[in-house]
Amino acid sequence: MRAITMSRKTEARYIFAACLFLFFFVPLATSDNTCLDCHSALDAPLQVTADEFNANIHAQKGLTCASCHGGNPNSADDAMNPKAGFRGHIDRKRVPELCGSCHADAAYMRQYNPSLRTDQLAQYHTSVHGQKLKSGDSRVAVCTDCHSVHNIRPASDPHSTVNPLNVATTCSRCHADQNYMKPYGLKTTQFADYKQSVHYQAMTERGDLSAPTCTTCHGNHGAAPPGVASVQNVCSTCHVFQAQLFEDSPHKTAFASAGLPGCVTCHSNHVIHRPNDDMVSTGAKSICTDCHTADDAGLTAAKAINGHLLDLQSRIERSKQILDRASQSGMEVSQPQLDLNQAEDALTKARVAVHNFRPDKVAKEAAAGQTVTDKTYQAGVSALRERNYRRMGLGISLLVIGATVIGLRFWIREIEN
Repeated sequence: MRAITMSRKTEARYIFAACLFLFFFVPLATSDNTCLDCHSALDAPLQVTADEFNANIHAQKGLTCASCHGGNPNSADDAMNPKAGFRGHIDRKRVPELCGSCHADAAYMRQYNPSLRTDQLAQYHTSVHGQKLKSGDSRVAVCTDCHSVHNIRPASDPHSTVNPLNVATTCSRCHADQNYMKPYGLKTTQFADYKQSVHYQAMTERGDLSAPTCTTCHGNHGAAPPGVASVQNVCSTCHVFQAQLFEDSPHKTAFASAGLPGCVTCHSNHVIHRPNDDMVSTGAKSICTDCHTADDAGLTAAKAINGHLLDLQSRIERSKQILDRASQSGMEVSQPQLDLNQAEDALTKARVAVHNFRPDKVAKEAAAGQTVTDKTYQAGVSALRERNYRRMGLGISLLVIGATVIGLRFWIREIEN
């Protein structure tokens, strides 16, 4: 009986071990990727490492090499067998349609990511890239040029070539290459210009991923340069109030009749610097003098606008200085300092009102700030006056106390004598 019992235990162990083998090792054996076995040992551009493939969003969703290249990656014999559907190298001209075979199928994509748009291929056909590809130009960008080939990551991944932080660099691989862009007659300074812009600083220095990059203005799959008439509409997606003011300005009609783009004429396009009050003036840094001549109505208005801005700015600085002096003297001026933020807001609104190009509009916004600065400055004056009064009272008190102490000392000596 003992021998029989032992044999049953041993049999149970073998059965358990067999189950473990079937559960863990058989799936691995049947899911071997023979494509990676070879391509991981090849040199670029044919090399595809396991790490690169595993980071691919397609691999993470369960797709394999065969999903694009055909064949059977689980079998060395059928991996490159045309009978198994192997199609090998994919010509650049076929890439958009191949990607679109999945990404344009809403029913298919819904099982992986229901929120992902499925109109990328249709947009690409409307783009400059898509139209030139259709005409036979295979040098233009296709899906793999922007998204990479085997190392495709979601746009939310910081290492993705289409992450907002990396989009400009991705575009620059073609658009900053003089030799590559020469046949198209396009400038290649866009990326260098963009790196000097306030938009690039917001993106890279402050980490603001909502800041504009190439695709924000030009589109991504439907990439196209905005026309002169539509530039204002592109900028207004972020700068709403400025666009509304410009719409009612005298420059709206003047720019349209001259064929000038609204925002770009004053702010440029790629190398957009942080605006300052000197831009609207008659000085050396003025952009108004690019079109207006001395003593004409436009330059007269610019001079008046600049005067309102500088006046409010100087009033704010004056209030800050006197309130800081009072605060450093120990006086309670936190409320006036807080109120001064209203003047800062008024200055911001006045600067925005510049886009209407009417001095009275700027003056109206500046006046609200001037009222605040008058009050805050007087609060600072009162605080310093109170400080001086307290110091005087303290001085007199100290003199009285000192005189009393001296008198007591003499009186004590008289008593002792």
